[in-house]
This record gives sequence, structure tokens and C-alpha cells, in this order.
Amino acid sequence: MKKYRRPVQIVILLFIVILGGYAISSAVQGSHDTLQVGDKAPSFSLLGIDGSVHHLDEYEGKAMVINFWGSWCKPCVKEMPALQQQWEKWKDKGVVVLGINAGEDEMTVQNFAGERGVTFPILLDPNSDAVRDYNITPLPTTFFVSAKGKITSIHQGELDLETLDSQIGQLVAP
Repeated sequence: MKKYRRPVQIVILLFIVILGGYAISSAVQGSHDTLQVGDKAPSFSLLGIDGSVHHLDEYEGKAMVINFWGSWCKPCVKEMPALQQQWEKWKDKGVVVLGINAGEDEMTVQNFAGERGVTFPILLDPNSDAVRDYNITPLPTTFFVSAKGKITSIHQGELDLETLDSQIGQLVAP
């Protein structure tokens, strides 16, 4: 019986190490699945720089462009004018552009938006809850969401005016 004790202990120890490694990696990376086209957009409740709490469900029935960004992110800064132009073009046609800032403080975000003339709703995600729920890896990442709340397209990286206009046009097409 003693002859098998050592190999059994080694197998149990290896099992514990593997299980512990899996638990640690799941905790660090998160257990959120990657969102895909056709998925329902995850709900959120975030404070906007306008002082109001914005809930995803308050935009029900409207097409949405949900853009995750940071003021330190050069591609994010470059695409802001295009997002603003599209907001101005489509806001009266049932399209909402939402900018979700990834973890910066309110003053930094307000200053950024004010300096660049951004008027579409900018929301704060100080604890990165929405970033985790949407499984955001690179910034910027933009989700195009239908009026029914389904993700129709996901774009990672900088968007240009033409691509934005085309994607929004597809969202509102009958």
C-alpha cells in the first residue's frame, strides 16, 4: 500500500495545481464570453457627464452606436469628430451615439468632450464594469446595435466617417 502512496500524492498535487491555475486565470481574465453579432447588447447603468444616469434600456427602440474610448488613446481621439458628425446627422432619425469612457475621471472626460465640441452622450465607466461586460480589449471598440437591441456589427480600431455612415445606414435601413 505504501508503494502507491507517493504516485497518488503526486497526481493529487498536480490536479490541485492545475485547478488552482485555472481558477486564477479565470479570475484575472474574467469569465465573460466574447460578444458576437446577433447577441443582445449587455445592459448597463452609467453616469453621464451630463449628470444623469443612463440605462441601456432607455434607448430601447432606437438604433445605437456604442463606442468605448479613452482620451489617451490616439485612434479614439482621431475618430471623435466622425462620431460627432454622425450624431448630428442621425440623432433626429432614431439613432443614438453613446461614448463610454474606459476608466478615466469625470473632470478629464468633461474637459476632453468640451475641448472637442462633443455633444453626444458621454458615459463614465470608472470601474470598467461595461468594459468587462462587453469584453473590450482594444480601444476604440464600437458596437452597432439594432433598434431590437441586437448587435449587428462590432468594429475594433479607429472608424472613419465613411465606415460609420455606412454602418449606421445599415442599422436604419428597413
